[in-house]
Amino acid sequence: MTILTPNSPTAELQRADAAHHMHPFTHGQGLNDRGARVITRAEGCWLNDSEGNRILDAMAGLWCVNIGYGRRELAQAAARQMEELPYYNTFFQTTHVPAINLAARIAELAPGDLNHVFFASSGSEANDTNLRLVRTYWAEKGQPERQWVISRWNAYHGSSVGSGSLGGMKGMHTQGGMPIPGIAHIDQPDWWSEGGDMTPEDFGRARAKQLEDKILELGPENVAAFIAEPVQGAGGVIVAPDTYWPEVQKIVDKYGILLIADEVICGFGRTGRWFGSETVGIRPDIMTIAKGLSSGYQPIGGSVLSDEVASVISGTEFNHGYTYSGHPVACAVALENLRILDEEGVVDRVASDTGPYLKERFESLTDHPLVGEAKIVGMMGSLALTPDKASRAAFASEAGTVGYITRERCFANNLIMRHVGDRMIISPPLVISREEIDVLIERAWQSLDEAHEELKAQGLMKAR
Repeated sequence: MTILTPNSPTAELQRADAAHHMHPFTHGQGLNDRGARVITRAEGCWLNDSEGNRILDAMAGLWCVNIGYGRRELAQAAARQMEELPYYNTFFQTTHVPAINLAARIAELAPGDLNHVFFASSGSEANDTNLRLVRTYWAEKGQPERQWVISRWNAYHGSSVGSGSLGGMKGMHTQGGMPIPGIAHIDQPDWWSEGGDMTPEDFGRARAKQLEDKILELGPENVAAFIAEPVQGAGGVIVAPDTYWPEVQKIVDKYGILLIADEVICGFGRTGRWFGSETVGIRPDIMTIAKGLSSGYQPIGGSVLSDEVASVISGTEFNHGYTYSGHPVACAVALENLRILDEEGVVDRVASDTGPYLKERFESLTDHPLVGEAKIVGMMGSLALTPDKASRAAFASEAGTVGYITRERCFANNLIMRHVGDRMIISPPLVISREEIDVLIERAWQSLDEAHEELKAQGLMKAR
């Protein structure tokens, strides 16, 4: 076997990648024919590829590299832990110091009485855990018929069978026998695309009312929980109208339904608060965490439980867990990441300085003829692309066609922006500077210009 290095020729790296490596959420043959872009190193908010390009990463990897790339402190924390205790499980009545310390630190940071952590290695694993947790909780409370979990269409909660079923990505549900039984979906609070002639305020209340309608349809005595992201991330950074979340909280309180806040993307400073639940003003019974917990430097996630839920679950043997639950190296790295976020005031800076500056600059993109709406909370934002701003029209072309063309122009201009359908989304590292924000907006504007010209040339600036 030939061992390749970052200095190997790009074509050679691409051939080896195509021969053996299967990519997630990818048309494999299409990528193999084209060749993957090979990322070789990174520092701060910047990536380098095998062709020598320096790329501004406005997606923080996959919504996760909150403290930026190249922080030696995290590498050193991992090395120290590997030398001391590289692995041990937390089954069989054992524990270890990194898991003890990280659980305690998360409990300090989490709002309300969310004081207990069940560790996993990812958000997908944690949401699978949540599915079993809430059903076990109600069974232990003498209400085993409470099996249904309500979610939202276009939500993303992971890609395993359980978490993928909890999510509302219809494209995912076409493969692998999803959704599994016992999961129901209601519509998302996306006013731009689905609000019609309603005001945002009325639309927010109407979409919240769908939750109550679904609870009554299923029977309150049969519903275990409602799961939702404070801000829908992979669904296109969907920011609910201000009237939405207060109504949702009233409804779950009224019917005694557990509220699961999926904080995998929103958590650890992304919205300008430690958790998105604080930003939108809800009181979850369970929070799902991952991504920003370690800034992506190690795979780790978890479920953070309220005192009430934890006390019930602790009263029985919960027959659930993972080999790498509370992995000591991952816990040590996560602890160091949280220390940096706290001691360097990263979350406060997002709230008071760079977040407001990014919002001002990002919203200026609505002046572009291709952009109908710019929504942003903290350091996660989206641009709704449209051929007609006044009517909020969708494009006549297949959904995602325009977004893909625009994404390709961003990539060509060494800017990582993602497209979800015909929305362009950003989620930069929380440590991005004002100067780097200026570069982001400059490159975004250039890419929109180029996409706009291409769309006109192809006759794609037409409303559906």
